[in-house]
Amino acid sequence: MKVFGIDIIKGSVRSRTRRPVYALARVEDGEVQGVDEVTGFRLQRLLAAEQPDILAVDSLQEVAADQRELHVFLQSLPPSTKLVQVTGGEKKESLGKVAARYNISFNKFDPYAEARTTARVAALGAGVEVIAFENTTDIVVSRHRSPGRGGWSQNRYVRKIHGAVLQKAREIEGRLRGAGLDYEKKETKAFGGYSRVAFRVKAPREMVPVHSSRGADVQVRVAGRQLDRIRFEPLSGRPRYLIVGLDPGTTTGIAAVDLDGNLVLLTSSRQMTMSDIVEELYRAGKPLIVASDVQQIPYSVEKIRRAFNAIPYTPKQSLSVEAKYDLTAQFSYTNDHERDALSAALDAYRSLQNKFRNIVKRVGPGFDLDEVRARVLRGQPLDTVLADLQGVPAAKKEAEPEAPVPERPVEDERVIALDGMVKRLRSYVEELQDDLRERDREMERLRQDVRRARSAAERKIRRDAELAAKDATIESLREQLRGERRRSRRLKKRLERMQKVAKLEVSEDYTPLKVLESLTREAVRALQEEIGIAGGDVLYVPRTHGWGRGVVKDLAGTGVRALVVGGEPPDPHLIRVAREIDLPLLPAETVRPEIRGRTGAALTGAVEEAIAEWKEEQKEFRREQEAERVEYLFKEYRSEREKEVRRGG
Repeated sequence: MKVFGIDIIKGSVRSRTRRPVYALARVEDGEVQGVDEVTGFRLQRLLAAEQPDILAVDSLQEVAADQRELHVFLQSLPPSTKLVQVTGGEKKESLGKVAARYNISFNKFDPYAEARTTARVAALGAGVEVIAFENTTDIVVSRHRSPGRGGWSQNRYVRKIHGAVLQKAREIEGRLRGAGLDYEKKETKAFGGYSRVAFRVKAPREMVPVHSSRGADVQVRVAGRQLDRIRFEPLSGRPRYLIVGLDPGTTTGIAAVDLDGNLVLLTSSRQMTMSDIVEELYRAGKPLIVASDVQQIPYSVEKIRRAFNAIPYTPKQSLSVEAKYDLTAQFSYTNDHERDALSAALDAYRSLQNKFRNIVKRVGPGFDLDEVRARVLRGQPLDTVLADLQGVPAAKKEAEPEAPVPERPVEDERVIALDGMVKRLRSYVEELQDDLRERDREMERLRQDVRRARSAAERKIRRDAELAAKDATIESLREQLRGERRRSRRLKKRLERMQKVAKLEVSEDYTPLKVLESLTREAVRALQEEIGIAGGDVLYVPRTHGWGRGVVKDLAGTGVRALVVGGEPPDPHLIRVAREIDLPLLPAETVRPEIRGRTGAALTGAVEEAIAEWKEEQKEFRREQEAERVEYLFKEYRSEREKEVRRGG
């Protein structure tokens, strides 16, 4: 078997300027032939020329930057060459760990040493094969040149090309029939033959006796059908050896570690039968040792051990709770049953560590340490194991006299019938297992369809929810914008009114008036918000209905200079209140204001004359008030005197 191992010296597949340069190691029949430095183009040429069985890498990132490039790279490999990732598939591990399983050490900073190590461990069966294509191959035969517009000989030229496509398609079809392969054919007829013929062959690409090619008139493209997801299959079908710990009971705990002490399985369940436990362990690997955490192995653990023909292990004395905590400190578990099972497996591994170290010291590089350790634990001498694994027959022991073989009793008809029934049942079980595997594949395909559909539906729901939230945000912002625009219009109108008032204030001939709708608190508040009321202002009230004493006092408190009253003559009580608080009430007939909306103006002379007239009347009002007060005091004095005279008489 020929194996190529590569490792990048410099450059990267992700770089457009510094393309990768590889260290290429060749291993043939377990021997390293040499290490060369090659470019990516040179590597492709060597693969096509020598067609090795395996191309080994420690990371797929060394040959392809993404999945699309990986498909292209795999398509360019010879059909008989497998791409192997020696560090594992979905769960990767370092190249150092993989090499340690075969007792191989190397310089991690030397690309040539890494390439040699990658090739050696791949030749020994480490790693997983990278599978990106289905067991179906597409072959497309088509024109290699365009007919174009042509001239006088255009028809003859087109017939020649289409006839060449027809002839090549018949040649390929003959090869497929000769190889006994099933296929489907789709033809595109054209003038003089076919312009395109597509074959779908139900076989992997390496079994198809056709290769991609290009001729003068015809081109052939051979490609495998791509899988939806890259699949990894172990290069070696042999399961890994396990050290299993079991904790039986109402809740069964199961733990398994490999021969290097790495945790492989840890679970527990209340509903697991014996067959379920065996199946769970079978999926995880091959149990080499079955351990318990108590000195006397339980009956159910013994039955599972016998099912795998494993080596039993029990501690010299039952493990204490403190010892279990110490053993499982670096692991996480969900309950005490998993802890007990894991402690049993780790205790068994700890008891074998010294023996494993001695084996590693005595075994040279290139041997599968797990297989060596498993055989030694089963009682085989180390020299015999190494000779067997190396293909050299072990030294024969001294001939011992053969024990006489007792004659087998003649089997009766019942035993023969039962043997036949067992054979039939085994074949029936195999058929059922095949049906079960087919159904599992169908279920996996349906699950993938459901996941894709669910993912698309979830994306649509999230997008709709985001759009609804954004629409609500936009509508809220629009409402805020409309409110701000209304407020801006109000402020603009207010500014215009205030500018008019300011212009009138600057004028000496006119006195500005601010229009107060009515003598109510609401009207005063509205005027205050729109234009404002300041000391020295002259207000105009078109009507005085609904006036209140408190409103008049509030206006007087703001320092309003005068109040021009329009409409009907004001209420005498209003006039008296205004006299009392010294707020001039000016009749509109005297001032003759000009009103426009919320503002107006009046001649300054008319306003001054009206205010002067009010003040004269106000003086008369004050004198009358003073006379009334004196008269009231005189009456009070006379009344008191009369009361005193009556009391003295």
